[in-house]
Amino acid sequence: MSKKIVGFIVVLIFLLFAQPAFAVENPLAVANNKIGIHILDVSELPNAAQLVNSNGGDWGYVTIPIQAGDENLVKWQAFMNQCKQYHVIPIIRLATQADYFNTQVWRTPTEDDVLDFANFLNSLDWPTKNRYIIVFNEVNRADEWGGQADPSAYAHLLSFAVTAFKTESPDFFIISAGLDNAAPDLGTTYINEYNYLTQMNQAVPGIFNQIDGMASHSYPNPGFSQAPDATSLMGVGSFIHERSLIESMSNKQLPVFITETGWSSDSVSPDTQVQYYDQTFNTIWNDPDIVAITPFLLDAGAGPFEQFSFIDANGNKTKQYQYFYNMHKVKGVPSFPTRRVLGASTSALPSTPVITKDFTGYKFHQSPFSLTHVTENVFDYLIGD
Repeated sequence: MSKKIVGFIVVLIFLLFAQPAFAVENPLAVANNKIGIHILDVSELPNAAQLVNSNGGDWGYVTIPIQAGDENLVKWQAFMNQCKQYHVIPIIRLATQADYFNTQVWRTPTEDDVLDFANFLNSLDWPTKNRYIIVFNEVNRADEWGGQADPSAYAHLLSFAVTAFKTESPDFFIISAGLDNAAPDLGTTYINEYNYLTQMNQAVPGIFNQIDGMASHSYPNPGFSQAPDATSLMGVGSFIHERSLIESMSNKQLPVFITETGWSSDSVSPDTQVQYYDQTFNTIWNDPDIVAITPFLLDAGAGPFEQFSFIDANGNKTKQYQYFYNMHKVKGVPSFPTRRVLGASTSALPSTPVITKDFTGYKFHQSPFSLTHVTENVFDYLIGD
């Protein structure tokens, strides 16, 4: 029995003095190129790199969505390899897909979706130490959350995502969803973003202490056409008011990621857009908490998003593209991974089509090295035969 007690004391001392591995690093503690762009497809990465790293820049950012069901190891590892080659830091935004019964809305994500994403994205070899993950999109809109906005459900899923991703790797840097900054309060169809954030914290007290960063969709609303105004609750400075509210409900100062923004060419002339961008970068967005600014978007093609596109439907680069290209940029110096994911290389790919990696049925289990699990096993051992 004495040997068992000694063994228990050794394990207990280890648990008491072992330090948790908080591996995410503050991206603002080093030189950081905050210029980025939003893309919709992995094929756009080389063109995006030319824009975000031009004129003295290095290690700019891209925001890109990944949909549930698109967990293709070859495709996404090739993307990560290109990010490393072109010195681009990826910000991956989680997405589901159109609801089976209502294709006008995005399917409500589930814990299984989060587990699949965490397992899959941990199987990739990333270009930088911090692995930036945005947990879904504009969730204060019903059409982005299965037809009914639900801040309580999102807060619980966000908390679950923190645990799921960081159990896979402490390098995951978890960012809350950017919200629609122009959404009114219309029941569960739209919820004003400030009320939505408040209701999130009411549902899961301290939720903003759990995450590593906040995303903001600081569009110049209403109408994607307003002049820069730091006081507007729905303008290009809306991140300021979002950050202030979040800080009042937490004990952290979260880094800011403006992952969507931009003026509409349907209502604002190209010259005025350039003027507005220049004014905003030199004032409102010259904020020490901002990690990345990735306007929506690089290349929309023909369609409803063309009004925001930096490259028009004919392939011509717009004046706002030229402004971003000519802007003086910083050489970013992010930290790099200290380990390589086994089996992530795509250097010797088969010529035949590769089946998408399937994580269906993967279940989240408690870490065998958690305090509760270890102490339970120790006590079982002590009282056992």
